[in-house]
Amino acid sequence: MRELPYDRLKAYEGQPVATAGAGKDLVNEPMIRHWCEAMGDANPAYRGPDAIAPPTMLQAWTMGGLSGHTDRSGAYDELFGLLDGAGYTSVVATDCEQEYPRPLRPGDRITFDAVIESVSERKTTKLGTGHFITTRMEVRADGEPAGTHRFRILKYAPAARMTKAPERTAAAGETEAAEETEAAERSKAPGQPEARRPRPVINRDNAGFWAGVETHRLLIQVCGGCGTPRFPWLPGCRGCGSPEWHTVEATGAGTVYSYVVMHHPPFPAFDPPYAVALIELAEGVRMVSNVIGVPYDKVRIGMPVQLEFLRVDGEWELPVFRAGGGVAG
Repeated sequence: MRELPYDRLKAYEGQPVATAGAGKDLVNEPMIRHWCEAMGDANPAYRGPDAIAPPTMLQAWTMGGLSGHTDRSGAYDELFGLLDGAGYTSVVATDCEQEYPRPLRPGDRITFDAVIESVSERKTTKLGTGHFITTRMEVRADGEPAGTHRFRILKYAPAARMTKAPERTAAAGETEAAEETEAAERSKAPGQPEARRPRPVINRDNAGFWAGVETHRLLIQVCGGCGTPRFPWLPGCRGCGSPEWHTVEATGAGTVYSYVVMHHPPFPAFDPPYAVALIELAEGVRMVSNVIGVPYDKVRIGMPVQLEFLRVDGEWELPVFRAGGGVAG
């Protein structure tokens, strides 16, 4: 990895990524339906003769699919090539921001322009050292402004992998919470700083959830309009649109609805391979968490689990699920 002159990177700001790009399909009802089914969004505004597209689909109408777009400028590829050559070979998406001046409706023809809005100075993060690159896309529907999409990535050189501690054999039925705490902090190595888990992004919409976790309570929102439970926390109901809600405390019983085993990429404070599961709670909502108490290769769909709280880095609590708990009712 070598440091690049910042003025050389900054020169790419304002350069086009795409000019007069065109969406491959008109805004259409089948894609809206597939999106809503995948997201579990039953808002009636997205159905019927006066349907609009979910606003957060904005980027979907501009994507090139497997064949990609052929009208992209060379500036973005040049910038990536420059960073690759300096050793910043990894990339991770960090966040996006969208604005919606007008709703999209079936039949709208989408066009767009995109520019490299900003390239940050070199930053050091837990993942590694690199530069944040922000692109801004202006989306039009039949020539009218319909949305702005800012997308930010980190192009970085990965931090050195922490020395892996000797592997331990997990005994069947192991129940000591200290074992999971040790696994969470396993990336600590002599002479190197302790790797810390990423902190959750806490905002005004989900602060109540994390306040509950801090006191060992898993709180689920319940819509004050239609009574539908929901997770993760949202400012309003995606079913009836009501902004009113209250909370109920989950019993903690659940089952593994689905899971994946993470092998790559490695991150500090995580020791692959490990299982990441989608847990279906007895209250009817699902959440992503870790399954503890069994080796990663013993996690199975339908496995009963029970909520526990794991102290992480000695300062905050994390909800996890222990295999062998009560079956969700």
